[in-house]
Amino acid sequence: MSNAVDVTHDVSKEKERKPKKNLLSDGQGTLALILIAPTLFVIFLVVGIPVVMSVIESIYITTGGVNPDTGVVESVTNFAGLQQYADAFTESAGTVLSPWGRLPRFLNALINTLFFTVVCIAFETVLGVLMALIMTKAFKGKGLVRAAILIPWAIPTIVSALMWQLVFNTSGVANEIIGQQILWLADSVWSQWAVIIADVWKTAPFIGLLTLAGLQTIPTDVYEAAKVDGATAWQMFWRITLPLVRPALVVAVLFRTLDTLRMFDLPFGLIGPQKYSVETLSMLAFSDAQAQRYGSAAAYSVMLFLLIVVIAFLFIRLLGADLVSDPEVKAMNEARKKQKAARKQMKSSITSGESAT
Repeated sequence: MSNAVDVTHDVSKEKERKPKKNLLSDGQGTLALILIAPTLFVIFLVVGIPVVMSVIESIYITTGGVNPDTGVVESVTNFAGLQQYADAFTESAGTVLSPWGRLPRFLNALINTLFFTVVCIAFETVLGVLMALIMTKAFKGKGLVRAAILIPWAIPTIVSALMWQLVFNTSGVANEIIGQQILWLADSVWSQWAVIIADVWKTAPFIGLLTLAGLQTIPTDVYEAAKVDGATAWQMFWRITLPLVRPALVVAVLFRTLDTLRMFDLPFGLIGPQKYSVETLSMLAFSDAQAQRYGSAAAYSVMLFLLIVVIAFLFIRLLGADLVSDPEVKAMNEARKKQKAARKQMKSSITSGESAT
């Protein structure tokens, strides 16, 4: 009985104490809010308002035509709800013929976007890590090699597209090398691989640059100890390099994934508009906006935005992409976990004390 009274007394004391919401902030939460308020306001202006306006635009359909009574061009806006979102997955919004077969235009653009994302990121990750391993070695002319590797990433995307048009022309370098006349710039499966090659060439150095930054933080003592223990080069890469460089590599892959999901300028400049084999969601939204179908364009943009949010969430939650890398934030998270564990233990003690009485 006395044990139950003591536990209840401890709980009452715990309730009387009102700890700060953040034990490691030293009471500076208000100051932190004041400091980040301008940034939050700018984000609200450039991100929040356009997203809200796009959502509102996507639930309305604007139709127009000539009024037979007055002869004046009139437009009428009607509430459509989620109709435009549902129509995107059906043939009512139109079908197209592509290497994937005859599909609704939105589904074709979605498959193209995911295909480019998966294939490009896979190649870019492998080549980026290889570039980082080369750039981190000490050899004569290392600075020149680093500059040469990073040049493609520094070239504007539309300029890269025009450069690769010359390479993939029917009489270009690509056909001369393989000895065949392939229509790379036509609306076919070869157009997809032309976009993939150009994108990997341009953006693999980005992953290599971030991976290089992670490699330079690994102490050399670790490799020397592994050599003493008789570890091979492959074992050192798999057991030391890859795990230690993983945080930087995951963040690099996350950034490139989000960038590839919104791919627009490279296929638009290299292959051209209305080429359904390479049409992405961004190109589809742009095409509908150009045709003044603002409702469907807004619906496509909102779905692309949701897709990016979901993939970013999965990266952060499942792969552990640490975008902050702040020791104080990690310490605060650990303190919260300990507080939750202490509360659970206290509740279980109270429950066990009550059952004993």
